Amino acid sequence: MEPLQGKSVIVVRVKELDYLQKPAFFKKQGLPFGAFRRIGSSDLHCTEDDMQVFYNNLGKSYDQTVVAGTSIKDIDSVALSRYRKLRENVLPTAEELSYSDEELLIALGCLNTDKGELNLAGLLLFGTPSAQRRTFPMLRVDYIRVPGNVWVQDPESRFNSIDMRGPLLVNVYKLIDAINSDLPKGFLMDKDQVQAQTTGLPILALREAIVNALMHRSYREHKPTQIIRYDNRIEIINPGFSLKSEDKLGSPGSETRNSFIAAVFHETNLAETKGSGIRAMRRLMIDAKLAPPTFESSREDNEFTTRLLLHHFLDKKDLIWLKRFETYNLNDSQKQALIFVREVGAIDNLTYRQMADCDAIRATTDLRALRKSNLLVLFGKGKGTYYKAGDLLNETYIENDFLRTNSNYSTEPSTEPKNVSTEHKSPSTEVENINVVDYQQIQILDEGLSTEAREFNKKELIEELPIRLQGKIYKLKERESTEIMEEIILEICSIRPFKLAELGCILGKGDNYLSRKYMKSLIEKDKLKFLHSDMVNHPSQAYQSKQ
Repeated sequence: MEPLQGKSVIVVRVKELDYLQKPAFFKKQGLPFGAFRRIGSSDLHCTEDDMQVFYNNLGKSYDQTVVAGTSIKDIDSVALSRYRKLRENVLPTAEELSYSDEELLIALGCLNTDKGELNLAGLLLFGTPSAQRRTFPMLRVDYIRVPGNVWVQDPESRFNSIDMRGPLLVNVYKLIDAINSDLPKGFLMDKDQVQAQTTGLPILALREAIVNALMHRSYREHKPTQIIRYDNRIEIINPGFSLKSEDKLGSPGSETRNSFIAAVFHETNLAETKGSGIRAMRRLMIDAKLAPPTFESSREDNEFTTRLLLHHFLDKKDLIWLKRFETYNLNDSQKQALIFVREVGAIDNLTYRQMADCDAIRATTDLRALRKSNLLVLFGKGKGTYYKAGDLLNETYIENDFLRTNSNYSTEPSTEPKNVSTEHKSPSTEVENINVVDYQQIQILDEGLSTEAREFNKKELIEELPIRLQGKIYKLKERESTEIMEEIILEICSIRPFKLAELGCILGKGDNYLSRKYMKSLIEKDKLKFLHSDMVNHPSQAYQSKQ
């Protein structure tokens, strides 16, 4: 017993486990899920990657796992030649350049000397596409081109996808070429310069992002790396959260899951050697007058996302747009945050820190000021806090939507910025008054909602939807036709995958009624699909429109 603030408290001291006894875990749940790690202020279930922290004394990286049924015959000779050429450019006198192919693979830790089988590093770095497909069919890279700025925004517009499988040393260049050929190119010439400079995405920044993804991803996860090309940005979604904490992203030092794969990338100069790849990307993007890259690591989803905005910071159109808010005396970082929200849809404290290159206190202060000005609105709690456009910022979106959807309006920005108005007049009756939707009136059959549906915020869900779709929902009758309801459900599920309870909250209808009346029929018509098709009763099941 010890006194504390005039009261007696019981103090229990638990000694730390001996290193050889770690990790402690719940026996029924087993490892890794039954063990926990303290990350920030949270206790999170461990993953297979966390187990390496406790068992690294075994000295074996996961990419040393032997792939049964493979041999040196599964090696792509072009990939080996590519390695030799790259290595020679870095160090012409490197001893391994004189080795035979088999000796070289052994030296690089890519070939098991006992049975002559390739390990995971050897298969991924140098293996033929057929060998990779035979052994790990989902370990590939998908390059996806999506029209617009939102995932599957238009169900009538199919995205284009290129699936790439093969040796990593060859695929790096294929990916860079494919993406670079899609990127817009601009030129900038100062009056004293003879030669113009390109103002597009720096090729070195793109290379660093791709190499980091291939080098640091978790190959325990049997799913592809996705590189998604939107109109305004590139997102690289990689299986495996960052082994470095979010606060240390961009700081010197590297932690890698695949030490042998990383070694090959490093000694060929394809990757930074001091764990400074993120900082290098940031420098290259800023030098090109582009918005800095942002990074998002999620232990819950076991994913790491790199985001490269194809947006020149504070160009002429931005300055015109930002003049609407000049009375708020925003600093450059806050202006950039508004542009980021306009382009991507949301921002959190970590992303703001990465873009502004500031600490958490400065980021919190700046974001709080934007909230007080009604430019941003806070969502979520604790670590899951993020910000979306507030009412004042949304008014500019509504205006832009009218400009895009009405032929009587010009799509080009005016040379004189318009004053922000809370009222809108438009010659189009179809969209009249959509900007002042009363979310409380979009109820219909709210009394039939499930408990889970009532936990969602209807206003927040509807605000995710395009203005025109909000108007359609607002005009729904209590007994609407099946055709119209199915059309609206498909439009909603084309924005992103929605849970049944979310749809019930938006449409004001019970889960069972929705499932029986509409969802089952749409799936049978092959217009709708489950997000988790292999497990229909998945706890996070959701619906998305088919492409």
